[in-house]
Amino acid sequence: MSYLIGESMTGGYGGADILHGCTIAVEKGEIAVIVGPNGAGKSTAMKAVFGMLHLRDGHVRLDGDDITALSPQQRVRSGMGFVPQTSNVFVNLTVQENLEMGAYIRDDDFMATMEIIFDLFPILRQKRRQPAGELSGGQRQQVAVGRALMTQPKVLMLDEPTAGVSPIVMDELFDKIIEIARTGISILMVEQNARQALAIADKGYVLVQGRNRFTDTGAALLADPEVRRTFLGG
Repeated sequence: MSYLIGESMTGGYGGADILHGCTIAVEKGEIAVIVGPNGAGKSTAMKAVFGMLHLRDGHVRLDGDDITALSPQQRVRSGMGFVPQTSNVFVNLTVQENLEMGAYIRDDDFMATMEIIFDLFPILRQKRRQPAGELSGGQRQQVAVGRALMTQPKVLMLDEPTAGVSPIVMDELFDKIIEIARTGISILMVEQNARQALAIADKGYVLVQGRNRFTDTGAALLADPEVRRTFLGG
C-alpha cells in the first residue's frame, strides 16, 4: 500500500466534477509529480488529497489510515504540509516570523528545525530579519517551503513550486526538493515544467480532463514517445 494515496477520486466544485476516478499516490521518501495540459485537474487533484475539495467518490489514506473525512488543518496535524502556488508567504512578516508561523501546531522547541531550514536555504539565514515581501520570487518560494517544513511533515505537497521563476532558480529549487526527499519526506508536486519535473520524479502522473492518462516512473514517461509527442513538445 502506498504511503499516501488519493484513490479513485471523483469530485469538483459545486455540482460539476473535475476529477473522474483519478488516483494519485506517493511512497515514503519518494517524489511523485503530477503533470498534464492546462485544465487537466492537476491542482484540483492535489487539493483533493489535502482535503480542500469534497470528494463525491474515492478516499484518501495516509500511512494506512483513512483521512478522507479530515479537514486540511487536521491533515497538517496528521503529517501533511501544503505549499499553494500563490499567496504562500506573509509579505509583511520577516522571514523568521514566517517560519515561526509555520510552527503553530507545535508546543516544543522548534528552533532546531528552523536551523535545519536555514542550512537547506542559506539565503534565508542571511535575510531572516527582512520582510518576505522584499524577497525575489525564488526566495519567497524557499520561505513558503521552509514554513511548511516547520511542521515536520511526513508528506510535503507543492503546487507549481517553480511558477514564475527563472530556469536557474527552478534548477536550484528542484535540487532542494531532492534533498528534502532524501531525508525521508514524501514529495507530491504539481508542475508545469513537465520535462524537468519528471527528470527528478520517482513516479509521474499525466492527467487529462481529471483522469489518469499515463502513470509510470519519471524516466519511463520521459522516454515514452506518445508522452513526449503529446505533452512534452516532442
